[in-house]
This record gives sequence, C-alpha cells and structure tokens, in this order.
Amino acid sequence: MKYVISYDIGTTGMKTCLFAIDREVKLIDGAYGTYHLYILDNGGAEQDAGEWWSVMCQTTRELLAKTGVHAGEISALSFCSQMQGLVPVDENGNALRRPMSYMDQRAEDIFDKHAGGLIRISGLGVRKLLKSLLITTAAPTSVKDPVWKYLWVKEEEPEIYQKIYRWLDVKEYLICRASGEMVMTRDSAYATFLYDTRKGKEGWNASLCKLYGVNREHLPRIIDCSEQAGSLTKEAAAELGLLEGTAVFGGGGDATLIGIGAGCTRVGQTHIYSGTSGWVSTLTDRQTVDIVSMIAAVVGARDGLYNYFAEMETAGKCFEWVKEHLALDEIGIYLKKQTVAESEESLYISLYDYLSDTVKEVAPGANGLIFTPWLHGNRCPFEDPDAAGMFFNLKLETGKRDMIRAVLEGICFHLRWMMECSGKKVPVSDTVRFVGGGALSAVTCQILSDITGKRIETVEHAQDVGAIGAAMIAGVGMGVIPSLEEAGSYIRVEAVYTPDEKNRALYEKNYQVFKKLHGANAKLFRVLND
Repeated sequence: MKYVISYDIGTTGMKTCLFAIDREVKLIDGAYGTYHLYILDNGGAEQDAGEWWSVMCQTTRELLAKTGVHAGEISALSFCSQMQGLVPVDENGNALRRPMSYMDQRAEDIFDKHAGGLIRISGLGVRKLLKSLLITTAAPTSVKDPVWKYLWVKEEEPEIYQKIYRWLDVKEYLICRASGEMVMTRDSAYATFLYDTRKGKEGWNASLCKLYGVNREHLPRIIDCSEQAGSLTKEAAAELGLLEGTAVFGGGGDATLIGIGAGCTRVGQTHIYSGTSGWVSTLTDRQTVDIVSMIAAVVGARDGLYNYFAEMETAGKCFEWVKEHLALDEIGIYLKKQTVAESEESLYISLYDYLSDTVKEVAPGANGLIFTPWLHGNRCPFEDPDAAGMFFNLKLETGKRDMIRAVLEGICFHLRWMMECSGKKVPVSDTVRFVGGGALSAVTCQILSDITGKRIETVEHAQDVGAIGAAMIAGVGMGVIPSLEEAGSYIRVEAVYTPDEKNRALYEKNYQVFKKLHGANAKLFRVLND
C-alpha cells in the first residue's frame, strides 16, 4: 500500500487529500484552505502565488495531524489544478507578478492588435489560424488563452517581461516551489497552443512561438502527467511537514484529471463537471476542433488520447451569486451569512441542502423564467467576454424560488448546448458521469437528465474527483495501478438518474428560447460592457 497526497487547486480554494492506494484508491481524509481571486476593473482576474503555497503548507500539516499518518509514510505528492493560468517566474522560481487566472480577459486589445489579417475567423487572422490548426489542431481564439496574457505582460509590463526566466501554469509553479524543477505537463503545454503533439515531450513548436511573439526560451521542460517531476527539497519539506526526497509527480490539469476521477478512462465516455466553472468532455482517440463553437480535443493524461472539451466560465460561481443575493439577503433560512471562503464546508453541501428542500417545490420550467449563466463572459459555444447573466421573462408573480430554480436550469441548458455542439464532431455517450459540487444535489442531477435526455450517473466523492484523478496518476507512475485505462474500474457509481419524459416538452420550449438570447442581446452587451 502507498500513501499519496493530492492537491486539488481550484479557483478560490485548495483541497488537500490523503489517499491509500492498493487494490483500490481510498480517500482517507482531506483538509481545505482558501485564497483570494482578485477581479480587476480592466477585466483582469489574478491570484497570489504566495497564498497558494501558504495554503498548501497549512493543509498538508493539518492533514497529517488529523490522520496520524507519519511524514515518512507519504510516498508521493500529485496535483490537479485549474489550467491556462500565467505564472511568470525568475531563474529562482519566484513569481514576478500575481498569476493571471484562466478567467483573466484583460487582453482584449492585445488580441485585436496581434490576431493578424484582414480576414478573421473566430477573431483570429486566417494565416495564424490555419498554421495553428495544422500544427496543434487548435488555436488561441479566446482572449483568455494564455498566449494573449503573455503578450499583455510583454507590452504592458515590459520591466516584468525582461525578468522572465520561465512561463509556468498554476500547478507547475507549486511543483517548482516543492521540488525546484521547472516543468510543464503535456496537457498544460498543449493548453498554451504552442505545443506540437506529434513531437511528444519535445513538442514546443518554434514556428508557432515566432508567429505569436513568444520567446521559446521561456517555455519549460515537458513531462508526462504520470512522470515524476522531481523530489521535495529540504526547504520545501520543512515548510510542508514532509520528508526531503518525497516524490513529486506532474499530475494534470482539472480538465485532464477530473474525467479520470469520474471513471471515464475509455474512449467514448463522456463526463460533465459543475464546479466554479463547468464543462462537457468526451474521451476520444483523435484530434479534432470546432473553431466556431470553441471546442477542441485537448491532450489528455494518456498518450494518444484526447479530451474533446467544451467549457463554460461560470457554473457553480452562479450559485455563489445566488447564495449572496437571492438566498441570504432576505430569505429567512437556516444558512448563516458568510462568504464561501470563510467556510471549510463546501458551498454545495450547504446551499444544495437548501436547494433540495426549496427548488423542488417549483415546477419544472421555473414558471417561464430563464437565466443565462454568463456572469464572467462566455467561451463556448460562443466567445464573448461582454456577455452577462440575465433573468428573462420576469413577471409580477415571479418569486425568488423561481429565480433560484431558473439558475439551475440555465446552467443545465448551457451544458446541453455545449453537449450538442460537441456531438457534431465526437459522439457523446448515452450515459454521462456527472461530477463536481453540482452533482451533490439530486434535484440538479434530475434537472440535468431531463434537460439533456441522458442517463446521468454520479459517483462516490463527486466533489473530490480531481484529487482522486491526481492520486491515480501518481499510482500509475509508481506502478501501483497497472494503467490509466484500468483505473476507471476503481470508481463506483453512487446514483443513477433517467429523464422524466413529462418534463421534456416544457424544457425543450425554454431551451430553444435560451439559445437565442445571446444572439438577440450581443450588441447590447457590447454597448454596456465593452
């Protein structure tokens, strides 16, 4: 048996989990800590690298203390992390500025300036688009893609740019802090859209770097997800409360490992994640892209397999808004008023208890009310940083319970929209695994099944599947788990939901209206938010 610590690095908090791996992957216990997400007036979204490390140290020590497991019993560390951040570091691994989150969209002007060409598709000049598609089967068509953040620093903060030694992503910064090694796993490398999958770990493409104005020397060594990146340094071990020399594995991005933790390890399996953000992902053995709908087959944890990935920016984040402005402002319920960051208890555990008791009292369709979950712009199936949320079709008789249910349904409508767009290129499985905080609510699971028409399965520890995937990666790297394909059999189904056909017609009507709301309001969003 091997003990592994996994770090699930989310947008506003880190869950540190201890696993025992033998013939199963057993979650022993977890510890949770929070850090800030700094939203700036110019569209920026930043975090503090020092806060990440502080929480990593705090939760590691707390976990060892509460479980009684000795530091010497820990065989490895692994990571599951938010992706497409930008952490520029100097030659000593020090962050040169606050990391730019995947949510950062301040580079709109930079994108317009450097997109190239008079003729553009999805905002990108034809020459750049075609070259990117030829080499990577994807392209940086979103203002939130890392290359535009990198160029923003290059042009807006030249004094910082001159000091850059390496460009790292979120977990890569923590790997560097822990081991001193500056690396990037293949999935994170691919997410820069500068990585040629045909070249394996030598895949940084010099031609693309030149095309987009990126210094090739800033890009770190590429490793496999299940590869050992290095070992804990003496200094890092002392801060974490662990032993020097403990193995540090690469792990993977959340988009890579959550599917593994959900048990979707075979080609053709689809999962849906609903946490702060949300997505639909299907495991495929071929690279493909839908440049119009902003969906791409991104590199997965296994060589030769890809996750056909469609993302929405705010899913669970909409419920943080609900918690603060619909539930706690005026409704007298048992939840005490506090920010999510002040509670170790997941937002979903408390809020979804309330939703299960309250939302089910509202008829499907929320009495004709429709919510659009675009609280921080949107990426798929349309790219629009100016898009915003709205309640459509408010009436005198509309109540807060209608509004809360409409938020749930709006998220599920958007997930269905992405699923249908995904199905144009890669078949979506009839049975879909649903994971993340959203999957803790039976009400949400049934709504998702009714709206998508799919059989929905949930799994044990649905909110911890990223950490589970990271532990599996380390298990494969250590040889304890035979292969990632077989790892899917370690995951147990907890509940199953099937569509209630009597709700289908009503949801279909609302869904067709939902899909038209962005097109009908895009110009108005631009007037108000540009």
